[in-house]
Amino acid sequence: MRRVGLVVNPIAGMGGRVGLKGTDNKVEEARRRGADPRSPARAREALDHLHEQPVDVSLYTYGGEMGEAEAVAAGFDPDVVGHPDGEDTTASDTREAVRLLVEAEVDLVFFVGGDGTAVDVAETLDALDAEVPILGVPGGVKVYSSVFAVTPRAAGRIAAAFDRTETREVNDVDEEAYRGGDVRTELQALAEVPVGEEVQSSKQIGGGTVEALAAAVAGDIRGEDGTYVLGPGSTVDAVKAELGFDGTPLGVDVWRDGAVVAADAAESDILDALGDRNVVVVSPIGGQGFVVGRGNDQVSPAVLRRSTMAVIASRQKLDDIGVLRVDTGDPGLDEELRGWQRVRVGKFERRLLKVV
Repeated sequence: MRRVGLVVNPIAGMGGRVGLKGTDNKVEEARRRGADPRSPARAREALDHLHEQPVDVSLYTYGGEMGEAEAVAAGFDPDVVGHPDGEDTTASDTREAVRLLVEAEVDLVFFVGGDGTAVDVAETLDALDAEVPILGVPGGVKVYSSVFAVTPRAAGRIAAAFDRTETREVNDVDEEAYRGGDVRTELQALAEVPVGEEVQSSKQIGGGTVEALAAAVAGDIRGEDGTYVLGPGSTVDAVKAELGFDGTPLGVDVWRDGAVVAADAAESDILDALGDRNVVVVSPIGGQGFVVGRGNDQVSPAVLRRSTMAVIASRQKLDDIGVLRVDTGDPGLDEELRGWQRVRVGKFERRLLKVV
C-alpha cells in the first residue's frame, strides 16, 4: 500500500493567463483581471491518473480546496489530516499541511503548484528533518525546479510506480524582477524526488547567440501578412529587437503590419488582436524543452487553436534538450501537437524534433 500525501495550492497559476507572470502577492489583481483557479483542474487530472494505476493507494490530504475536494471528485476516500485557517489559503497553510502529512507517515508528498509551493514543501521537510520524497504537479506559472513531472498525467503515473529517488534542485524566481524582464533564479533547497523519465529538468538560463536566427525570422515577419504572437524568452526577444521595438522579455507581445498591437498581453488581449492569419512564435525552454505551458500561459489553447505555431531555437539548445514538450492544460490539444515539429535554427536551416 502506497501512502500518498496530497497538498494543493489553489491559487497557484492564476496570474499566468492574465499576464501577471506569477501569483505571489498578486492574487487580488489576478482576480480583478478575471483569472480562474488553475491548480484544482491540474490536481484532478493528476489524481484521475493516479486512481487508474494498478497500485493500492491510501491518500492523505488537507481539507477543502487544498486537496480534499479534488481527491473526492477523483474517486478517493481520503484521510483529511487538517484544514486551512481561513477562506484564502496561504503559504503557512501549505507548510502546516506538509507537517501533518509527515506525521501521518506518508511515502510521498504529492503537491500541486509552482516553484513557490515547491519551496514551501521542501523547506518544511528540511525543518522537520523528514526524509520524505516530493513530486510536483505543474500548476504554477513559473516551474523552474526539477521536482515536477512534465504533465499532471505523468505525475499520477510516477506517484504510483516509482521505486527509487534522487536528489534534485528546488529553484525560485524573484517575481517582481521577473515581471520587469529580469530572470533571477536562486537555489532554495534540495529534495528527494522519484526517478523517472517524465520528471523535468531544471531550466537553464542562457543559450548562446541567436542574432542571425532572429534577423532571419524578423525579416520573414516583415515580408508576410498576418498577426504574430511573440512569446517570452531571450530567443524571441531577439526577434522583437530586430523588428525594432523593446519587447517584453518574459511576456507576450503581438505584432501586425509593422507595429505592436498588444504589449505584455494577457490571453484576452491576444484573442482580441488575432486576425485571419495568426502565427505563434515560441522557443523551447533550455534544459526542459517546453514550447507551451511553462511561463507562457497567455498562449492558451484558445489562442493556439486559432493559430499556427512556429518554433525557433539555437542548434545548441536543441542538442541539449533532445525533444520538445507541451503542457497546455488541454489534453486533446496536447495530443494534436505531439509528433514531429520543424524547428528553425538559422536563416534557411530547419531541424525536425519530436514533440512528446
